[in-house]
Amino acid sequence: MLKKYSFIKVLLWLFVLGCGVTAITFAGLYLYLDPKLPEVQSLRQVKLQTPLRVYSSDHKLIGEFGEQRRTPISYKQIPPLYIKALLSAEDAQFYDHNGVSIRGLLRAASQLLQTGQIQSGGSTITMQVARNFFLTFKQTFARKFNEILLALQIERELSKEEILELYNNKIYFGNRAYGIQAAANVYYGKDIGELNLAQWAMIAGLPKAPSAFNPLANPERALIRRNWILGRMLELGHIDETSWRQASNEPISARYHGLTPELYAPYVAEMARQEAISRYGNGAYTDGYSVYTTVNAHLQEIARKALIEGVLTYDQRHGYRGPEQNLGLENPDSWLDQLKDIPVYGGLMPAVVTSTDEQSAELMLKDGSTTTLNWEQGLSEAQPYINENYKGKKPQFTSDVLKPADVIRLRDTQAGWHLAQLPAAEAALVSVNPADGAIISLVGGFDFNQSHFNRITQAKRQPGSSFKPFIYTTALENGFTPATIINDAPIVIEDASLEGTWRPENDGGKFLGPMRMRAALYRSRNLVSIRILRSLGMETAHKSLARFGFEEEALPYDLSLALGSHDVTPLELAEGYAAFANGGYKVEPYLIERIETIEGETPYQAEPATVCRDCEEEPEAPSATEQAEPLEARTLEELLAVPGAELAVSEPKAEHPTQKSRPAPRILDPQTAFIADSMLRDVIARGTGRRARVLERSDIAGKTGTTNGPRDAWFAGYNPDIVTITWLGFDNYTPLGQNEYGGSAALPIWIDYMRAALDGKPDLPARRPDGIVTVRIDPETGKRAGPNDPDAIFEIFRVDNLPPLSGTSQGNGDTNSPEVLPEELF
Repeated sequence: MLKKYSFIKVLLWLFVLGCGVTAITFAGLYLYLDPKLPEVQSLRQVKLQTPLRVYSSDHKLIGEFGEQRRTPISYKQIPPLYIKALLSAEDAQFYDHNGVSIRGLLRAASQLLQTGQIQSGGSTITMQVARNFFLTFKQTFARKFNEILLALQIERELSKEEILELYNNKIYFGNRAYGIQAAANVYYGKDIGELNLAQWAMIAGLPKAPSAFNPLANPERALIRRNWILGRMLELGHIDETSWRQASNEPISARYHGLTPELYAPYVAEMARQEAISRYGNGAYTDGYSVYTTVNAHLQEIARKALIEGVLTYDQRHGYRGPEQNLGLENPDSWLDQLKDIPVYGGLMPAVVTSTDEQSAELMLKDGSTTTLNWEQGLSEAQPYINENYKGKKPQFTSDVLKPADVIRLRDTQAGWHLAQLPAAEAALVSVNPADGAIISLVGGFDFNQSHFNRITQAKRQPGSSFKPFIYTTALENGFTPATIINDAPIVIEDASLEGTWRPENDGGKFLGPMRMRAALYRSRNLVSIRILRSLGMETAHKSLARFGFEEEALPYDLSLALGSHDVTPLELAEGYAAFANGGYKVEPYLIERIETIEGETPYQAEPATVCRDCEEEPEAPSATEQAEPLEARTLEELLAVPGAELAVSEPKAEHPTQKSRPAPRILDPQTAFIADSMLRDVIARGTGRRARVLERSDIAGKTGTTNGPRDAWFAGYNPDIVTITWLGFDNYTPLGQNEYGGSAALPIWIDYMRAALDGKPDLPARRPDGIVTVRIDPETGKRAGPNDPDAIFEIFRVDNLPPLSGTSQGNGDTNSPEVLPEELF
């Protein structure tokens, strides 16, 4: 009995000693580790890695950049039933413990004694938060003790709701998805609040093992895990038996949902990404910035479709170049796999010819389905391409066009599939608001996935005749008028910079003799433009052109400048044309309206130079072709006495600056801007842009442009609310074809886009500034016509630069009589 008592006493002392040693050990660990623990309060300011997102002006998602897909949400946005599913799976006593589960720790200790290793069990949600935010995933005793200490601290300083919010925004759910919102987007293509019970249980089962329980990679194990969680929810009283049975019987509905932008505008997204990186470095990919662009989602989509249509229409005019490749007849079973590797560009679907008939072909598509391409679905029109100027004969049979194993392209039309081909030509379109330069839409090429080269900002090409309005506007500021007579006749120029003798020509090789400057512009006469530039002089021209945004140092010092030999990007041309559209103000194109942080702050807000057209109302003016008899039939003295024909020039006030804008500087006086706009409206009314009359508007203006070859086709046009530039050509400067011009290749794209951009908007007449009068002139001489001249037409002038009366050589402000005109203008 004594021995037994002594044995118990020894065991008791050993137990006390063990407890003491354990207490001292844990106390020592606490004293050693506690000072090294991070501040739990930092969790309140934690910045989760959130990708950069780019939006249109109407908040449509354009693009997302970053390795981790994450969309943080607040606790209030988390569905309560999902919370119950999560706690059933991970931590049923979450609301009862203080961060550490004794039962879980005992289980973990038991595993440690049995295996000699730290196992994964025993972690509460709070401990997982501590591990995910502060610690590594390496399984060591010290890390586990740190985890316990941090969990206790977290529970003391944060509420249960805050802990759950942190957990559900941080945890990895597989497939680049971090946080439950991203997981819902990736696996179901919906927001977390839109899912059902079975889907919530599936997501709640992922944090334990994102790969092993992944419904995409391991659907069977994922289903077992989901149903176990549903069973736990039933056991814990979170759901009733009916809900449990219904959810347990649901099939797996998860499938991968990659990022699907609401608006397909990859060139815009890339420009915005570059801007964000230049401002914030690589942190732009992880700090959750939202970039809001100036792009209008509806017009951006219209622009993309108009450009694709324009390029394909041009391409079709020049013949069929044949199949992209032939997969060979040796192994037809491999055709589908090879077809799946061929990307879709510009909506053109690849297909392989499986067999041919006399006037039809059987095809297999990327998804394995089959279809028949009939004769009238493009086969009959597939004349072979010979060169840019010639096509071969029309085919008679399918075998003239296709053979089995050929890979072709199909275009989806209202009438079904139609034979197509990837175009070799490229195009670009940019549209800006002339009031402040905001980019409304931008398409840098046929398909971004085919070529990342952004032709709006990176392609410097010769603008051809679309550059002439800047020369003509300079002339208007230096004594010329729309009625100034200039000779459209041959000229020979000896210029070393032009490699010797230069004999410029007009399109078609014809010369029309003396003509008014207005007619020369809308007819795009090259020799007139050259004579105007030679009269102005290079120094005057260069200084004037620099105001429109063109780099003065880069402008050529020869007369080819008059024909648009200075390389520009479409965006630079849009900047210049904005001054014609807004009444003479300088604005700079910009894409980023603002950038917001994940907290809703705005570290960047655009402050564009802005025009205010309504700051001072001006009377509307009739167009140059409209009659206004009360003024035109009078003599000059009588005209100047009529109210509204004052000599004084009243310049409109600039924009009333707001907190987010500044007044745009005026670069053209109101009278010059008005006259230049009037001349450019005539380009559409009666000149090379007359195809645009199909829009049935009187407020549109612009200029075609075609370069030698021709290699570039342009149309630069606008109305007072929108400026749009379109370009079509080859990246390698291949000729477009002898019958291709700005009016045939680029203008149709502009028309298709502007039809939508101006739909429902009122026709805006030009605003007539003070100091402008309309008089009758002799169209042959440009002089003021007498009251009985039957051939007289109306023209607009500055009141201080009126032409003389017919039969005289001088007049008020006259600068276009033969005595004072530069040599060779006549």
